[in-house]
Amino acid sequence: MVDLTKIKDGVVGGEVDEVGEMVKKAVEEGQEVKKILKEGLIAGMAIVGDKYERGDFFLPEMVIAATAMKQGLKILSPLLKQGDIESAGTVVLGTAKGDIHDIGKSIVGTMLEGAGFMVTDVGVDAGPDKFVEAAKEKNADLIGISALLTTTMVGMEDVIKALRGAGLKARVMIGGASVTQEFADKIGADGYAPDAPSAVGKAKELVKN
Repeated sequence: MVDLTKIKDGVVGGEVDEVGEMVKKAVEEGQEVKKILKEGLIAGMAIVGDKYERGDFFLPEMVIAATAMKQGLKILSPLLKQGDIESAGTVVLGTAKGDIHDIGKSIVGTMLEGAGFMVTDVGVDAGPDKFVEAAKEKNADLIGISALLTTTMVGMEDVIKALRGAGLKARVMIGGASVTQEFADKIGADGYAPDAPSAVGKAKELVKN
């Protein structure tokens, strides 16, 4: 039997192929899908988040750990029935218009999935219409907008205006290298997160309120 602790350690160590293989084997052995997700993948990513916050891990370690978790999720997702995991909420994520940076957003998406959120990623260089369309289609609770460049941060305000103009009640969280709490307050965002682990905490807080 595959020891789920090994899957957890594999995520922390960023062992992409090994995590995929162990998850596949655990499924074949008939281990409970929900348990593999919770005690293997999610538990591993929680450790990664803690290490990042303590300054023991940096962005490269986060990226590889998120990739390992995604490899496992790829196998488990089709097997997870609606109701297997209590959804924490529905999130639409994207990078603001004019910005093609993807890494931070992808890590946030993976960590949110690991925390039980249903995530729709509208990709990079996403204009307001794209966010509004996806938010309506998915009945989103939360919109996450990312931007790395100061020049593309203005696009975040356009998204917020478009969402409000469309009468959507979804909360909006923003983040990215140049983004600050002050900027979030200025453009009317509901929340700001400086990094992926804190984005998960902030998302939970916003969806509850």
